[in-house]
Amino acid sequence: MQGDIVSTVLLPIALAFIMFSLGLGLTPADFGRIVQQPRALLVGVLCHFVLLPLACFGMLQVAGIGGAFAVGFMILAACPTGTTSNLLTYIARGDVALALSFTAVASVLTIFTLPLIVSFALEYFAGSGQKVEAPVGAMMKQMVLMLGLPVAIGMSLRHLKPALGQRIEGSCTKIASVLFILIVIAAVAKNWVLLRDNFHTLAPFAMALNVTMLACGFGVAWLARLSRQQSVTLGIETAIQNGTLAMVIGSSVLKQDAFALPGALYGVLMYVSGLAFAYSMRAALNRVRGGEPAIVPGAGSPP
Repeated sequence: MQGDIVSTVLLPIALAFIMFSLGLGLTPADFGRIVQQPRALLVGVLCHFVLLPLACFGMLQVAGIGGAFAVGFMILAACPTGTTSNLLTYIARGDVALALSFTAVASVLTIFTLPLIVSFALEYFAGSGQKVEAPVGAMMKQMVLMLGLPVAIGMSLRHLKPALGQRIEGSCTKIASVLFILIVIAAVAKNWVLLRDNFHTLAPFAMALNVTMLACGFGVAWLARLSRQQSVTLGIETAIQNGTLAMVIGSSVLKQDAFALPGALYGVLMYVSGLAFAYSMRAALNRVRGGEPAIVPGAGSPP
C-alpha cells in the first residue's frame, strides 16, 4: 500500500466531513428515542452488529473467498450504517425517526465493535496460518476522530446555532454525497487492474450480501412483531453500509489497497438493490392505501 496523500489525508478528511454533515441532522432527541422504542433499536443492533458480520463470514466461507478481499468484506460488515440509509428510508416510507436514531447509535457503537471484528478477520484470513495483530488501539482512536468527533461537532453547531445549522445542512449533505462519489471513483481508478481481474467474483458476492441483509433485517424485524414501517427501516439500516469508512480503514489505517476494494464496490452496488427495495416497499404501501399520491420531499412531513 502506498502511503499517498489520497489515502492518508484526503480520505479521512472526506469521511470526517460526511460524518459532520450527518451530525447537523441529529439532535439529542434522536438518541432519546431509544427510550421510546427500545425493542426496535435492539432488533436493529442484533441485525446490524451480530447477524450481518456472521452472515458475511458464513457467505465468505461458502463462496470460497479468502485473503485480503475476505478481510475487506469483513471490514465492510463491521462498519456502521451508511448515512444515505435515512434517505432510502424516506423513499420507502419507513420510520425516519427510527432511522435517524439507529444511525446515531450505530456510529457510536462502531467505535468499539469495529476494531474487534477487524482483528478477528485479519487473524482468520491472514493466510499461511500467520497471526496478524490488528492495531486495535489505533483503530479506536481513529474511529473517535473520524466518526465521534465530527458528529459531535455537527450536533453542537446545530444546538448552539440552530439557524446556521439548518441553513447549511442541505448544502453539506450535497457536498458529502459528491465526496462519496469522488472517493469511490478514486478508489476504483487507483486499483482498476485489481478490480477488473476480480470483478466477476466480488460483484456477485457484494450484491448477494446486500440482498441477503435487506431480507434478513426486514424478516427479523417482522418476526419480532415490529410495524411494517419499522421492519422496512431495519432492512435498509442492516444492508446499507458506510462504504467510505470501509475504504478509509482498509487503505489508510491498515494500509492495504485490496482491503478497500470490497467497500468501494459494495458502496456502489448497494444502491441498486437498496433503491429497488425502497421503491417496491413504497409501491406496496401505496397499493394498500389505495393509490395514495407519493409525498415529495419538501412538500410535507415524511410518513
